[in-house]
Amino acid sequence: MRYPIGVIAAAALGAVSAAAVADAELPRVAVLPLDLAVKAATAAEGQCASDGYRVSASIVDRGGVLQAMVRGDGAGPHTVDSSRRKAYTAASLRQPTRKLAVMVANQPELAGVGRMNDSILLLGGGFPIRFKEDIVGGIGVGGAPGDTLDEACARAGLKAIGADLF
Repeated sequence: MRYPIGVIAAAALGAVSAAAVADAELPRVAVLPLDLAVKAATAAEGQCASDGYRVSASIVDRGGVLQAMVRGDGAGPHTVDSSRRKAYTAASLRQPTRKLAVMVANQPELAGVGRMNDSILLLGGGFPIRFKEDIVGGIGVGGAPGDTLDEACARAGLKAIGADLF
């Protein structure tokens, strides 16, 4: 059987390309293990429960996908979405959500940040989950009577897993 020269050249090039990729050093990405995600969410909700607040706590991975979520007894249904959106915002924009909210309030020309997509929520209570230089996800708490209280509970979640505190 005879093959056109282009087919032979493409096959040879594909073999060389695959070998080059196999020999190349692929980037390594730090991830948050599920057990730490669950521990952080549980600790955040537990802190708020001990303070008398009914909240939800969410953990997202570095891409903003929900990894763990705990909804405390009696927490309102809105807390599920608000905690997830705060976690998403913190992971996606790599900043505490309160810092972002203040930035937008002080610089109205940045208001579009809050409208980039339906998952962004510029309200305190969300932090990136960072270990040294690696941001591996985000934590968000929603439902306490004030975002500073949500933040205190989110910090308890970060502390429980040894993540950097903001």
